[in-house]
This record gives sequence, structure tokens and C-alpha cells, in this order.
Amino acid sequence: MKRNILYLVTILILFLISCSKKNEPTPDFEEENLAPLSIEFDNIVGGRTLTFNNAAVPYTNAKGEAFTISMIQYFISNVEVTTTSGQKYTVKQDSSYFLIKGSDRGTRFAKVKVPEGDYSKLTFIVGVDSLRSTMPVDKRTGVLDPASGGSMESGGMYWGWNSGYIFFRLEGNSNVVTDDQQGDPTGKKQFKYHIGFFGGYDVPTINNIRKITVDLNEAGIARVRKDRQSNIHLFVDLMKVFNGKNTFSIKENPNVMFGEFSSTIANNFSGLFTHDHTEN
Repeated sequence: MKRNILYLVTILILFLISCSKKNEPTPDFEEENLAPLSIEFDNIVGGRTLTFNNAAVPYTNAKGEAFTISMIQYFISNVEVTTTSGQKYTVKQDSSYFLIKGSDRGTRFAKVKVPEGDYSKLTFIVGVDSLRSTMPVDKRTGVLDPASGGSMESGGMYWGWNSGYIFFRLEGNSNVVTDDQQGDPTGKKQFKYHIGFFGGYDVPTINNIRKITVDLNEAGIARVRKDRQSNIHLFVDLMKVFNGKNTFSIKENPNVMFGEFSSTIANNFSGLFTHDHTEN
């Protein structure tokens, strides 16, 4: 009997706390009154958890091609949030560049500070904007340091010869890749998608920077306060790289770095990100 009463009291307390959070007044929007907000990029593949080099249970795209993933990395930058009343705040640019590495779960959070408030929209860029890309190297530190990722073989995200960032890097293996395509002396049937280009320095080039807007209304707005950590949890479905707005075949396009087809893949980025829930 006592245990049942204790259980009911606990449920009542949790209910009251939940109601108090929902009904609490929204703070005045003051740009200097900053509070913590994190955005979680949780990589999945279709309805499955991302695992690397899982040849025993490969993934299958819309073309019926089985594949595994060996690497996924991408830049997130220029974070902006919009309140339920329409006020926007852009995170200070020097604090708004993140490199999400699928092999390092610790990098999945983009942690920023924004004014206290209730936010119903999140915007960010997949890639590195042209302004930052063309700044002197001493202005591109941390994850933007061209040398920070090491060589291309070890996961580098910068084309030194082309002076440009790789915005999105996905690599894996698939038996549909033919011997003459893969070009790997180890015999692996590799595919590689290194998507970059910001529009060019002096001569116009492809622009594969993509802005992503996420509506937070349906799965829970972010109630950002100084006394707690709000976290916007996003699923990043890598299957949509192949099955998105532009469906394509690994066999026909096993290696994409330059050329017009890189934009075909970049145009699928908007379909990768889904708001799962918000923790307030």
C-alpha cells in the first residue's frame, strides 16, 4: 500500500514539474543574455543504427545495391535559431563551426550559446561558407585548420592542392563497383563521395554549400534557459544520400569529388536531417 502511494506521489510530482516547464513565461529576447543549447547529430542508415564495415549485414539502397560504410564526416556551420515569435539569432561565427565524425560519438554535439527563449526553427549550413573559406589560415583554427585532419588517408577534410574544404565525406564498399572503377590495389570495391566547392575564389565554380532549415514545432520546441541544457536531437539518415531527392546508383557513380554530379549529391543533403525530439 505504501509503495503504491509513493509511486502515485512520484508521478504527481513529475507531472507538476512538466506542467511548470510548459507554462513558464518566456524570457525577454536579449541578445547578451546567452544560455547553452546543443544540437545532436545522430547518424543512422535507413531505420538502422550506423555501424562501420558491417559486411555481415550490409545496407541496401533504393537501387537494390548492398553496401557498407567505412567513414562519414561533415561540417556543420552558421547556426541560427528563430523564436516562436519570429525573432532570429545567429550564433557568433567564430563559435559556429563543427566537424561531425561518425567514428567519434563525442563530436556529435554542436554546442552553442543563444539568448534565453523558446525556439521553433533551427537553421545551419552543411559545409563551410565562402567568407570563412577565403580567410587567411590564422582565421581558420580548430576544426577548420587545414592541417588538423591529417592526410586524406587519415580523414582529412581539406584539398590542399585545391585550397578548399570537403564539406561532406562518405566512404564505403560495395560489390557493385567494378574492378576498373575502384582503382584500389587492395582489391576493395570502394566508393567515395567527397563533396566540396563554395563558388570559387576568382573564377566561379560549383557551389555545394547547402542551408538546412528544421521545423521544431512538431517534435518539441527548444526552451533555452540558463539553468539547464536544451538539446535538439536530429537523426541524420545517410541512406538519403542515395535515396533522396536525387536517387542514384553506386555502380554508376562510385567516386564523386568534382564535376556537376557532386551537386546532385549535395541537393540530397536537405533530406538527411529529421528532428526526432528536444530535451529541455
